[in-house]
Order: sequence, then structure tokens, then C-alpha cells
Amino acid sequence: MPKKVLIVDDEPSIIVPLQFLMEQNGYETSVAFSGEEAMETVAASHPNLILLDIMLPIIDGFEVCQRVRENPEWNDIRIILLTAMGSEANIAKGLAMGADAYITKPFSNSEVIAKVKELICQ
Repeated sequence: MPKKVLIVDDEPSIIVPLQFLMEQNGYETSVAFSGEEAMETVAASHPNLILLDIMLPIIDGFEVCQRVRENPEWNDIRIILLTAMGSEANIAKGLAMGADAYITKPFSNSEVIAKVKELICQ
């Protein structure tokens, strides 16, 4: 059974190529365009990993990360923050809130795939 990856970003220009990349590497994907939609998808489908932007409408990526980490039923979900916010303070905050990895945009496809494989051991 393929591992499930949830891609959360409000930019279709980011989601579409990431979705293609994940599916080409054998992952089942779902997408969310807001933090609120991400939380609904996590509850409904329990993905193995979330590729999560920080700058999202209504509920930002930091809060999504925190909410996932606060629910013991979701302890096995891996989170990669994938964002343009590359300051040391943001990286430290993201990792402190429970993200498993932090990748800044622009990113290389090989870097993203390598980190996904490392975290969910396909």
C-alpha cells in the first residue's frame, strides 16, 4: 500500500509540481489549500507525511504543525515545513513546534524526495 503524502500550500504553482513529483515516486497524494482544509484532511485520511507551507490563509503552517503534534493519535505523522520563510528564527520555531524537517523555497526536487524517503522509510 503506498504511503500517503498531504501537500499543503495556497499556491497551485507549488502544489501541482509537488503532487506530480510525489506520485512519480510512488506516493498517494492529497492536497489542501489552507490550514483549515489541511486539518480536515489529516483527520479524514491520516497521511504518513505532510509537506506544509507556513504562509497559509486563516490557520498558518506553524499552527497546523502544533495542532497535529498536540493530538496523540497523529504522533506517527511526519511534517516537513516547505516554505520561503528561511530565517534562523523561523527555522528554530518550526522545529521547536514539532516539524521533522525544514526546507526553504526555492527547493530542489531531489532534496524534497530524499527527505520524504528518509522520514517515511518507503
